[in-house]
Amino acid sequence: MRNFKVTLQYEGTRYQGWQKQESTDNTIQGKLEALLSKMAGTKVEIQGSGRTDAGVHAAGQVANFHLDTDQSPSQIMDYMNFYLPEDIAVISIEEVPERFHSRLNAKGKTYLYRVINSPVPHIFDRKYAWTVEEKLDVDAMRKAAAFLEGTHDYKAFTSLKKSKKSTVRTVECILIECVDDEIRFTFRGDGFLYHMVRIMMGTLIEVGLHKKKPEEITGIFEKGLRENAGELVPAKGLTLLEVRY
Repeated sequence: MRNFKVTLQYEGTRYQGWQKQESTDNTIQGKLEALLSKMAGTKVEIQGSGRTDAGVHAAGQVANFHLDTDQSPSQIMDYMNFYLPEDIAVISIEEVPERFHSRLNAKGKTYLYRVINSPVPHIFDRKYAWTVEEKLDVDAMRKAAAFLEGTHDYKAFTSLKKSKKSTVRTVECILIECVDDEIRFTFRGDGFLYHMVRIMMGTLIEVGLHKKKPEEITGIFEKGLRENAGELVPAKGLTLLEVRY
């Protein structure tokens, strides 16, 4: 059995997230497994670096699968891109050691969240960015971002109510850039909890609207209560940019 690592791009708008589900075949993982199984003539399972939510996009999702085949990586890539729907694409594929696992071997991830800060609609960005019409205080959000960076217990910033696994993560950097009336938030860390980026974004937006002060982030960490953090912002503004190994 050969092990293949694939890097994928997809527009998540019409899918129910990455993870396959019994109730629907409309997931990224489900589409990929159906295609690979048809190609191989036997069941093929694909493992992703993580589960992107329904509506979340990816510019550099990584996955791996095992396949007994004589085909080259480029032949497999050509086959997949020929039959995949137009909103999913394989941008690279390579053979990797047998023990490589896209999730277990991942060292970190980078996400981008896009906000249109204008009352004027951006028609061509409507699927990829969230619009906030009220003026946001970028300086205040940058101060709050500094409090969110570092190694902390982020249990207040996840929708998972109970977990036996650690909720401690390291957010290496949160970069906030303004491009005309768009604000781009780049999150780089060693890993992110369920809904963590979108809840941190909701917290930053509340700071930007002066509903919270940057210094309140410290208390949110200390109390560890989900209700003290910001709202869960829409999925459409979020894109997984890269997975690091």
